[in-house]
Amino acid sequence: MRQAGLLVWKVLDALRGMVKEGATTLDLEREAERMIREAGARAAFKGYYVPAVGAKYPYVLCTSVNDEIIHGMPSDKRVLKKGDVVSIDIGAEIGGYYGDSATTVPVGEVSPEVAKLLRVTEESLELAIQQMRPGNRLADVSAAVQRHVERNGFSVVRDFVGHGIGTRLHEEPQVPNYVDRRNDNPRLKEGVVLAIEPMVNAGKADAKVLADRWTVVTRDGSYSAHFEHTVAVTATGPWVLTRP
Repeated sequence: MRQAGLLVWKVLDALRGMVKEGATTLDLEREAERMIREAGARAAFKGYYVPAVGAKYPYVLCTSVNDEIIHGMPSDKRVLKKGDVVSIDIGAEIGGYYGDSATTVPVGEVSPEVAKLLRVTEESLELAIQQMRPGNRLADVSAAVQRHVERNGFSVVRDFVGHGIGTRLHEEPQVPNYVDRRNDNPRLKEGVVLAIEPMVNAGKADAKVLADRWTVVTRDGSYSAHFEHTVAVTATGPWVLTRP
């Protein structure tokens, strides 16, 4: 999983540098596909069947711009402009093991409120990662995100969650970014690996799916941010597999 995770990090690092005014989200897609192919890996998202949609996802990346929360599809018609933010989500598989990560990148200068949204979302992920220790519970991870996000006046998306990951892209347990008392709350043990991915809206938490059946947007049109790492529980604490 470390190999897959480092490849995902390398691709995202390259794509950050391509996020500029005038670039298209399809430009990002083509570069990601090239890098994964040249690494001898397989793109985890492309061809992934989602029962709720009834179709296979057609791209390597999810590129979600501004009010798009997740699953935005790359397009040569989506030209980035100053003030936009683009969330880039990518997964890769090497030797039967998966890595999954996401980041949200501003296009040039953004408003102070949007800059705060990105900062708080990334901080909430780091706080959640620190809870990935033996003996803690899953709800400790969820609570770390929710507490930080809501204290800063933003909303946690509730319709979509993080997940276990390993020899499949999506495994149990689900990892909500809020405390849900109805869910199981297992203790974290050595060897558990989770894809923790705060999805945070500047406005209300409500989301809707567009007519393309994939793209999820904020219902009130507010901006959204998405950060994700694949994280393992070890005896000495969290090991982030998707960064050096």
